[in-house]
Amino acid sequence: MFPKRFVLKRLLLLVPVLIGVATLVFSILHLSPGDPALTIAGERASQEFVERIRADLGLNDPIWVQYIDFLGKVVRFDFGESYVINRNTTVREIMANTLPVTLELALYGQLFGILFGIPLGVLSAVKQDTLTDHSTRVGALAGISVPIFWSGPLLILLFAQVLGVLPTSGRISSTFSVSPIRVTGMVTIDTLLAGEWDMFKSAVRHMLLPSLVIGVYSMALISRMMRSSMLEVVRQDYMRTARAKGQGAKITVLKHGFRNALIPVVTIIGIQFGGLLGGAVLTETVFAIGGLGTLLVEAIEVGDYPIVQGTVLMFAFLFTLVNLVVDITYSYLDPRIQQ
Repeated sequence: MFPKRFVLKRLLLLVPVLIGVATLVFSILHLSPGDPALTIAGERASQEFVERIRADLGLNDPIWVQYIDFLGKVVRFDFGESYVINRNTTVREIMANTLPVTLELALYGQLFGILFGIPLGVLSAVKQDTLTDHSTRVGALAGISVPIFWSGPLLILLFAQVLGVLPTSGRISSTFSVSPIRVTGMVTIDTLLAGEWDMFKSAVRHMLLPSLVIGVYSMALISRMMRSSMLEVVRQDYMRTARAKGQGAKITVLKHGFRNALIPVVTIIGIQFGGLLGGAVLTETVFAIGGLGTLLVEAIEVGDYPIVQGTVLMFAFLFTLVNLVVDITYSYLDPRIQQ
């Protein structure tokens, strides 16, 4: 049964969080030193251009009027236009082109972490203090410790230069004369929906290395948490009772222990996915697949405030949405949480 009241309560709790983030972003713009309009326009810009930016941003209005107008635009996902990176183009259009890139990278990286991290964590817990357990723990420690700006070029050197089996940059091969029909903005999904199998294979090959780089850290963290959680669960009384009744070890672990051990792991998965969205900038830079993270860094460097506001709020919205999904997943894993 779908927990309607539980989901409704969680949705209502998201409202003050998003208002708080919007207020913080608004405050940063107005508390930062200097004139935002002059920062955007540049020191050599004409006074007329600076005044036009001030009028567009509403900087001539009282602060409370600016705040209310800003919240109203946030509700409509209207973040204005870019003045530096892509002039006369709305921030919403720019983010529509870059957000799918980051989402695709984060989704595949997290999928890699889940598919490998959870089984490795369970195996490590079941084989505690064996060679398998020690190897898994050492591998997880290495995955957490190695930074992306080092592992990315290393994997490029191995798979692209030495073995020559995977491409080093981009999202799809440049040999295709036409682009896939845009549906979601995610190349692998769009090519699959269009039935363009050659383009789909190329998109998957281009996504393998970035997903591997960004997913290794997630896999290592998930496996460590899964091991710790599973070890705690297998020591519970109901697990000992199930084994005492003659139930096999594998069935006991999978039927009684796995679901309960997943609860803290789901928390890590949710937090990690939000972290992957914001932390994908290094991977996007290494593999030349500009996404929302790269856009945010570039906007900060050139002082394009509308893009900075839009991207920060979008990251906050996605993070809160992920937390909502985590809460709903909790309610299915343990219905008592709904109470």
